[in-house]
Amino acid sequence: MRDYALSDLTLSAPGLARLRHGVAAKSRLRFARRILEVGSEVALAAVMDRLRPLRGEIRRIDAGVVPSGSGRLALYLHWSPSGRVSEMVLRQLDAWRAEGFDIVFVSNATPPDDDWVALAERCVLRIERANIGRDFGAWRDALAIAAERLGTPRELLLANDSVLGPIRPIAPVVAALRSGGEGLFGLTESRGGGPHLQSYVLLARGDGAVAELGRHLAACVPSRSKWRLVQQGEIGLTRRMLQAGHRVAALFGHDRVGEALDARMLAAFGPRFAEPGAYDRYPLNPTHHLWRVLVEEFGFPYLKTELVLRNPGRLPGVEAWPEVVDGAALPLLQAHLALMRGG
Repeated sequence: MRDYALSDLTLSAPGLARLRHGVAAKSRLRFARRILEVGSEVALAAVMDRLRPLRGEIRRIDAGVVPSGSGRLALYLHWSPSGRVSEMVLRQLDAWRAEGFDIVFVSNATPPDDDWVALAERCVLRIERANIGRDFGAWRDALAIAAERLGTPRELLLANDSVLGPIRPIAPVVAALRSGGEGLFGLTESRGGGPHLQSYVLLARGDGAVAELGRHLAACVPSRSKWRLVQQGEIGLTRRMLQAGHRVAALFGHDRVGEALDARMLAAFGPRFAEPGAYDRYPLNPTHHLWRVLVEEFGFPYLKTELVLRNPGRLPGVEAWPEVVDGAALPLLQAHLALMRGG
């Protein structure tokens, strides 16, 4: 396995990369259908957002029993169909706590009372809100409440339960992120829509970077359009941080991961990937298309839940995901997947 190493992102306009990302591993027909779907979603959402603007509703705020004051704050977003909090999620909270973070747990669902009580033993603050604005809407509201009650942290972690794991030790991952000094750091870099950090784990370090992240969250406007939320939230954050002069770096950068790919791996994504330079011209989603390379070659600590549950890109070999998971951890992940299926 390769050593962990940060790769800096640079500011660039999306240009044709946005379209090439969409067509990367799809047929022309599937790509055209997707363009129509996104266009319809954005147009309808724009009308509805103007007629009936969405407003976040905070339903419940309770303190936890864990003392605060570390100066390292983690905003952890949860959602499940039933509102239940899986054992896997509790283990993720424990892992972040072990790295020195005070946990603010924010749920876009309605956790039952027994789960809510269990969370108190791991968190400094628990928040339940309406499922509006997805990740960045929840993080925005959680930070506003936490800052008022707990003060401004030196480190601010954004995390969510959209990943299965950790399936590899998280301590060396966090150490590698912290080794970058001040700035914004994440795990994977995507080139779709322009270079940006994917937002399931983001760490801001230093007063300037934490403040800039806070301003970005405060400016996020809830929308019914998932596409718009991703553009202004995830993709817009990297652009904003770079424009403000902050370092932005990924632990599993696009170019570095590409060095581990051979012609056989790329050919599995379709004929266009037989062309020289196709990996750079047709950006892939690393946590979906390159999941196995990330785990086995680079020690990536997670699997994307959506990939395992739905495999939206119809990628080959995803059903073999248990092969990369330690046997002791597998039942925990399977139980979480059953919960997310509504079981």
